[in-house]
Order: sequence, then structure tokens, then C-alpha cells
Amino acid sequence: LERDEEALASKRFRPERGSHRQDNKENWPRSQHLEEEQQAALATLSQQLEAITDVEELTKLLRAAGEYEERKLIRAAIRKLRAEEIKAAALAGNTQSTQ
Repeated sequence: LERDEEALASKRFRPERGSHRQDNKENWPRSQHLEEEQQAALATLSQQLEAITDVEELTKLLRAAGEYEERKLIRAAIRKLRAEEIKAAALAGNTQSTQ
């Protein structure tokens, strides 16, 4: 009898495993749709960032961005732009020194 009571008690306080999985199944289409929308928005943002050639403008966008992925893309664009500026300055320096 004590073993039966212990078994019932352990079952009673066991967390329900199935309900969490059921929630995931119900929310999956919605979360999948939101993720697809986010990916599309990030792709659009990436294209817009390619057109921007001013670090100050990118910095303003970075400060206004709310999502981590947006900030990540903007920081990458800033790094790329700064690298291009450094490369252009180095090439200009090499050109002047050879003349």
C-alpha cells in the first residue's frame, strides 16, 4: 500500500511532458511564419545597407535598431565600409609614393 501511495505521489508531482510539446506544435506554424518574415526583412535591410556609403548614417541606423540581428548586419556594414576606406587610403598612399 505504501509503494502504491509513493507511486501515485510521484506521478502527481511529475511535470507534464506532453503539454509542452503540444504547445510547440500549435505555435510552430506561427513562429515559422514570423521567422520567415524576419528573414525577408533582414534581406531587405542588407540590400539597403549595401547602398549606404556613409559611416555616420550607418551609425544612426545602428542606434535606432532594436533587434540583435539588425544591429549585427549594420555593424558588419560599418566594418566593411571602414575596411574599404582604409584600403582606398592605402592605395592612395602607395600611388603618391611611387610618383
